[in-house]
Amino acid sequence: MPAFYKSIALAAACCAAACQPALNWREVRSDVHPLVVLLPCKPDHGSREVPLGGTPVMMDMAGCEAAGATFAVSHARLADAAQVGPVLAGWRAAVLANMRAADATDQPFTPPGAMTFASSLRSRATGQRADGAPVAAQAVWFARIGPGGVDVFHAVVYAQRQDAALEAAADTFFAGLKFP
Repeated sequence: MPAFYKSIALAAACCAAACQPALNWREVRSDVHPLVVLLPCKPDHGSREVPLGGTPVMMDMAGCEAAGATFAVSHARLADAAQVGPVLAGWRAAVLANMRAADATDQPFTPPGAMTFASSLRSRATGQRADGAPVAAQAVWFARIGPGGVDVFHAVVYAQRQDAALEAAADTFFAGLKFP
């Protein structure tokens, strides 16, 4: 019986971590793309030109910090649907290289309404920030063809370490990525 109570306590702790007041979840919509995002804090927004797939594209971003973690979503529009697979794979490789990740694990990730690609993934990794401090990340990459073109997305949660609180927050964040 004691193991049963430990399981209940762990589940309650995970739920509490995802629902703690520091994570004030809210839906965020963009004027630039159709994705609705669930963020645990009021986001800052920005955009800049970046090379994706060898072509400069305008990338817009929204992100915020809450409960010791950074939550961010990036979006870019591609001219050609044939670029999606290589762009998502290259974007993933760049993110993991930037954090000097050595232990990434992947699983398929395709939110409802998105396209299924081999490079549509959820990755978990640990590495180092630019200052050498440890960092853990959970990240997703996916795409959608819509009336305005081909949209590619990347969402990520960065924290100091992989733990139950990060897992619960990432699960909530990624489950809240949806197309209307």
